[in-house]
Amino acid sequence: MGRLELTVVGLACCLAVASAAKLGPVYTEGGFVEGVNKKLSLVGVDSVDVFKGIPFATAKTLENPQRHPGWQGTLKATDLQTACMQTTFTEDSVFGDQDCLYLNIWVPQGRDQVSQDLPVMIWIYGGAFWKGSSSEDGEEMATRGNVIVVTFNYRVSTLGFLSTGDANLPGNYGLRDQHMAIAWVKRNIAAFGGDPNNITIFGESAGGASVSLQTLSPYNKGLIRRAISQSGVALSPWAIQRNPLFWAQRVAEKVGCPTDDTARLAQCLKITDPRALTLAYHVPFSKEEYPSFHYLGLRPVIDGDFIPDEPVNLFSNTADIDYLSGSNSMDGYFLAVVDVPTIQESNKDTTVEDFYWLVSGFTTSKGLDGARAAFDVYTERWAQDPSQETKKKTVVDLETDVLFLIPTETSLAQHRATAKSGRTYFYQFSLPSRDPGSPKWLGANHAVEMAYLYGEPFTKPELYQPQDRTLSKAMIAYWTNFARSGDPNVGHSAVPTHWYPYTTEKGNYLDITSTLDSSSMKEHLRTKFLQFWTLTYQALPTVHQQMSPVPAADDSESAPMSRADLSQARQMSIAFGF
Repeated sequence: MGRLELTVVGLACCLAVASAAKLGPVYTEGGFVEGVNKKLSLVGVDSVDVFKGIPFATAKTLENPQRHPGWQGTLKATDLQTACMQTTFTEDSVFGDQDCLYLNIWVPQGRDQVSQDLPVMIWIYGGAFWKGSSSEDGEEMATRGNVIVVTFNYRVSTLGFLSTGDANLPGNYGLRDQHMAIAWVKRNIAAFGGDPNNITIFGESAGGASVSLQTLSPYNKGLIRRAISQSGVALSPWAIQRNPLFWAQRVAEKVGCPTDDTARLAQCLKITDPRALTLAYHVPFSKEEYPSFHYLGLRPVIDGDFIPDEPVNLFSNTADIDYLSGSNSMDGYFLAVVDVPTIQESNKDTTVEDFYWLVSGFTTSKGLDGARAAFDVYTERWAQDPSQETKKKTVVDLETDVLFLIPTETSLAQHRATAKSGRTYFYQFSLPSRDPGSPKWLGANHAVEMAYLYGEPFTKPELYQPQDRTLSKAMIAYWTNFARSGDPNVGHSAVPTHWYPYTTEKGNYLDITSTLDSSSMKEHLRTKFLQFWTLTYQALPTVHQQMSPVPAADDSESAPMSRADLSQARQMSIAFGF
């Protein structure tokens, strides 16, 4: 062969290598999987390998998940699989399947060679442990941050979190699904170019609380390097169900199972049609006797095993995990409109009686003294500004503080206090919601940060302004840098301003708005209210051991939804992201 021919062959080989930076079939513990390679035009990123619908576990009704047995041949991982079984938001029908434990992977690729040792980010979706699926598109985050993004399904509602509070039906099946997905990624992600020793789990709302619970569980020791909780932590009052038997009996009554013996109850439920079980649990969308969060009945439980103790006692398990957490400035709005509907109606007043009822529902454990103390501290500014806007914002402030912000700040303080190598970061997302039908005074409602984190201003440019793309780029940079190094400032992407770690002395936090600069670093977020709930309120004598009263069973939840109820259902479905 002549020199010219050798040169041509060599050039062809080089070009073949240069154009072949894609994974092709990947060998996993279950067998070969083959995804799709999508060409891109981003600087430094040639393409992204996308794998959708890889099974990671199997599960029977109300039992712990098991490893998937695998498959023959090469699995074509090209389509999202069905969601886990759940009701529609009108709660009158069911969709999804029991065969639902699948995951999806996005791997960014350069031009010359396939990626290796990339940081791995595993997303856990929210939805009140009641709804949700792995519908997020990880492409923008993966390619802009140069990380591998993984999403997965886990069981929700009755099939994921029903429990009798004992060994007959211990519950936490959805949490165990999450753990199985994390463990699968740990064992298999190296074959996709990921670093199994650099795994970050992140999630929002119930997903944020799930992230927190996964870091606290001894089952995940050594699996997780970093964690991000958005608008939800294990200490949130809606994260743990302390009277699960009540809800199990309520479901059992609906499907005709015995309720007087937990062994018989569990045995009966396990052979009941899963669709009937799913339909037997409802979340009301109209005002009830107590604030709406009390009616989120199916949640994780302290089972003495996966969650062995009160979450507040388990923070030593997070000592070597880097932790980033925060909430939105008006996270509680989507629940506040259910509890006090007048706050979204400009032609109707929110009254003192409305607010006192709400306060009383959040302070049941401390009785009358607790209600009066909370009412006084929240209405203090009404004397100077008794406007309706002030009163309506106070309703949202209360729900945001109790359900999201104060538990988040408490979790950060706990993490900081027990951390060894683990670093701690705090944020508040404050960019006002974009919904044109919302009140003018509304700040950042629940879940609105998700669009920016997942790059929607880039994928739907017609709906956003240039400054929205700047913010989205910054959020992706902070989150993926944190996943890479444990420091949101250090990594693959430049950031607009330095984000300093959280300390209990200063309460440092990054205030995320449309403009991020040195003035975005702030201190002592709502310190007066943090001190009230963690010190003043806790010092009051306890009247009822259980903070969350068990709502009385009634037949109203089975009635057709009114037009107002349907409107509230849509509000909640938008906020939950489904």
